[in-house]
Amino acid sequence: MESKITKPIFLCGFMGSGKTTIGKRLASELGCEFTDMDDYIVSLEQKSISDIFKDNGEDYFRSLETDVIKSFKNKTGVIATGGGALLRDENAREAMKAGVVVYIDVRFNTCYMRIKDDKNRPIAQSSTKDELNKLYRKRRPIYKRNSQISVDGNHGALTVAREIIKKYDTIIKGE
Repeated sequence: MESKITKPIFLCGFMGSGKTTIGKRLASELGCEFTDMDDYIVSLEQKSISDIFKDNGEDYFRSLETDVIKSFKNKTGVIATGGGALLRDENAREAMKAGVVVYIDVRFNTCYMRIKDDKNRPIAQSSTKDELNKLYRKRRPIYKRNSQISVDGNHGALTVAREIIKKYDTIIKGE
């Protein structure tokens, strides 16, 4: 099947917003490749994100994210970024130069229920619900600022994917 997109789509949003689930569905609908950026980094580094954070620190991990975003510049596909990847303005600029950035906006309580017991999320594991809620409220306006499209992610993956496709097509046709 030939891909229906000409530029990569970068999905951003808080931990547990559904970037991976929606991203896989979106890639399927578009007939293109899906990449989970966190999985990609784990593969590159040959260690878990928790171990990268523990061994090298968050700044090192964020630099890896920058390198990975830049590596997608001339590719197509759907990329689910990590929850903190597009908080860095440099990463957002690089992603917007390469493709289209989509913010998946999901209520905090939904995100929290999805991440609270996930051992592969170092920030979620080391934070209380209240701390995560504060982080969510701090990050939300940054996600909005650093994306070209915002979608309501409080629906099923297929519904959200189709909304992203409509908005992506509008942006691409407007260029």
